Amino acid sequence: MNDLIKINYEAENPTVSARDLHEGLGVKTKFTDWFKRMSEYGFTEADYSKCFPNLGSGSNGGQNEVDYEISVDMAKQICMIQRTEKGRLYRQYFLDLEKAWNTPEQVFARALKMADREIERLKADKTVLIEDVERMRPKEIFADAVSVSHTTILIGELAKLIKQNGVDMGEKRLFAWLRENGYLIKRKGTDYNSPTQKSMELGLFTVKETSITHADGHVTVNKTTKVTGKGQQYFINKFVGDDREVM
Repeated sequence: MNDLIKINYEAENPTVSARDLHEGLGVKTKFTDWFKRMSEYGFTEADYSKCFPNLGSGSNGGQNEVDYEISVDMAKQICMIQRTEKGRLYRQYFLDLEKAWNTPEQVFARALKMADREIERLKADKTVLIEDVERMRPKEIFADAVSVSHTTILIGELAKLIKQNGVDMGEKRLFAWLRENGYLIKRKGTDYNSPTQKSMELGLFTVKETSITHADGHVTVNKTTKVTGKGQQYFINKFVGDDREVM
């Protein structure tokens, strides 16, 4: 089929330029007056859309002239209204175009194209989702810590929380790390594994003292280091948040 008029296939259904059709039909009436009269034949905005081809946008300016992208069905009916030889010629062209457009091969080709677009959209959505997950991960970790921040926990329980957030961590490794990084006292003695002055000032730990009365009557005090809510947030984000530590 010879191209009588340029067809725009970018939309879901093919369209043509109203100005191109006006020129092709050899209409002597001014375009704006002609199109206004044509659009009064029962067409709606579903059949055409205004455009400014020189700017490629929806705004007028300079020497840019308004145009309309009209459906092939509307173009076909306009050609019939003209009652001219060119009108008949263009109408037949559009009829042949519709037949070609609706062949099984063309329908299948459009379906494949739509599927390709959907796949690309899903890929883009997945990429955005992954980026959102990575961006939100520290906030989620922080929220998990907040959920247990109303109470103190043992250092072994903190190790479990860190492991649940994807870091291979056990109680012994965590104790060793806390000592090596100045959070717990590493000097052997009665204060071994007790919080350092720095840790206490930061509010990361608290020490629970339990009095134990022995059979002979003497009393000893057992000290247990526990992690505060603030400490839970602090250390979880140290290992798996924005302030991540490399083990």
